[in-house]
Order: sequence, then structure tokens, then C-alpha cells
Amino acid sequence: MKIKVLIVDDSALIRSVMTEIISSQPDMEVVGVAPDPLVARELIKQTNPDVLTLDVEMPKMDGLDFLEKLMRLRPMPVVMISSLTERGSEITMRALELGAVDFVTKPKLSIQSGMREYSELIADKIRTASKARIRPRVALPAGASKEGGTPLPSLRNPLTSSEKLIIIGASTGGTEAIREFLMQMPSDCPGILITQHMPEGFTRSFAKRLDGLCKISVNEAAGGERVLPGHAYIAPGHSHLLLARSGANYVTQLEQSAPVNRHRPSVDVLFRSAANAAGKNAIGVILTGMGKDGAAGMLEMRNAGAYNFAQDEATCIVFGMPREAIAVGATHEVGPLPSLPGMVLNHLAAQGGRALRV
Repeated sequence: MKIKVLIVDDSALIRSVMTEIISSQPDMEVVGVAPDPLVARELIKQTNPDVLTLDVEMPKMDGLDFLEKLMRLRPMPVVMISSLTERGSEITMRALELGAVDFVTKPKLSIQSGMREYSELIADKIRTASKARIRPRVALPAGASKEGGTPLPSLRNPLTSSEKLIIIGASTGGTEAIREFLMQMPSDCPGILITQHMPEGFTRSFAKRLDGLCKISVNEAAGGERVLPGHAYIAPGHSHLLLARSGANYVTQLEQSAPVNRHRPSVDVLFRSAANAAGKNAIGVILTGMGKDGAAGMLEMRNAGAYNFAQDEATCIVFGMPREAIAVGATHEVGPLPSLPGMVLNHLAAQGGRALRV
């Protein structure tokens, strides 16, 4: 059975390009194209698509309004088509909160090689979306703030949080999983390093959004920062993020070396650096995502003495990355996303010799 795709975009050129890309894939077919959400609504009823591609900014009905109604009334896998602008990245972050599985940026139509690259990317995103576990969601209100979080109790041993580090990797579905994890972190939690597969320009908006929602400080890593408790550092879309040592301190490091597992930033690169720099002081967390990036690096973390957690299948949008890490024996505990922050903090508290009530 081919993956049935419905394309929704107000640009005739983009609709044509998307149709050409999708129709060229042996396992996909375009079952309809719509210039706006009103036409799309009727086509959804007629064609029952497996995946919908949706432009974030359209006439007649805003793409976000349409997405919110769709995920409430007829949840289905949606891949957003976004523009490489600050406004486009902010709207895309909101779309992911509302339930979109993933996004791609609009292609550089004048560059043939860019089009080939874009074709592979959009096809991969659609395949992944077709396998995603979709549920109706209650999204954060647009004006949500730090006061909306429900953080766990503070750690009772400040030494624990200053010596330890939490290292997180995620991909498809990861923006919301990371948000849910970080919003439960107390202000004295260990320093956190994060690699989320995301293109350049979007990681800054992602970090800014999280910083406004969480009790901890969240920033896009700039490289060379001292890793501090109560702070999270997100890999920028253009570079690998690594953990390094500078004397007695941990610091961030950025590298623009070749992609690993087709990704830059790569979770494997971050996890391997944590194994080398932090060893038993690191706690690894692998969240929802397609593929195997992170599995080998997490195994290196475990072999170096780190303690590792994986998100369970039931709460993952895509169980690929956690499944691979579990399969190679890299994890110690597996749990549902809502419980993972408490599991991590209880492990930290036990390391400090004190129990933490959750």
C-alpha cells in the first residue's frame, strides 16, 4: 500500500514541486492538492490521506488555526512546510506544540542540487510521519509562561547537581518531548546538554521558547560556555554539540565537521563526548526519534560508567532511536515520558544518598 499524501499550500509552484517529489517516490502517491484549508477539509473527507503536508501561512484560514482544529477533530500525521525566517521558525514551533509531527523548510527552487537534497528530505519526513503515533493533544496556550510549569521538588544535595550532567538526544517528536522533560526540571538541576535534529535558524527559536516556559535557563549553545546547574544548552542547527573539560569545569564545544548518521548536529557525537569528558558523572536520556542516531554513543556512555534512560514506546511519536539504544544494551531504565524527569532526579538523589519525593 502506498502512502497517501494530501498537499495543502497556497503557492501553485510549491504544490507543483511537492507533487513532483512525492509522485516520484515508489511508495507514495498524491491523492489531492488544496490551495487553502477550506478545500483541504473537503479533500480529507474524500481521500482519507495518511499524511498531510501543510503550509504554515495561508489565506482564508491560518495554517495554525486549521492545524489546531484538525488535531482536535481528526488527528493525523502532519508535516509542516515552513519558511526560513524568524517568524516562520516561531510559527513552526507553535505548530509542533499543536501536534504536527515534523516540518521542512521551503526548497531553494533555483538550485538543482538543492532540489535533489530537498526531495530526499521531504520523502524521509513523509515516511516517518506515516508511521508516527498520533494522539489528540492539549497544546500550551500561545501566552504560556514559566508559571505554567509543574517542576518537581528541588534536589536536596546541591553537590549532586553540580557534579552531574544530563545529556539528552531526540529527533522526530522531540521538540515536545524535550519541552515536557525540561518543564519538570527544578532550578537546581544539573547542567543539561541537548541535541535535537533541527535545521539552522530553528534551534534559536526553540531555545527561546523553552526559556520562556521552564524554571531553568535554556539557550542555544554558542560554544565555550561553562556548563552550569540550572541551565540547558541546545545544539545549534549548524553544528555538532560536544561536552569538553576545561580544568575543573565542563564547557560546551561546537564543531562543523561532517554529518554523522546523516545528521549535524548528531546525538552520537554529543553522547560520545559525554562518555569521554564526564564518564560516570553523565546521565543519558534518549527520547522519541526516527533512526539509530544516539544508540552507539549511548552505549559508549554506559561503558564509561554513565547511567542511561530511554523513553518508552507507548509515549514516543516514533520509537526508532530509543528502540535502537535499548537493543544494543545502552540503557538502564525505560519509562513513559511524563515519568522520566522524576526517574532521573530520583537517580540523582539516590547518588547523593537522599530520597527525593516525587
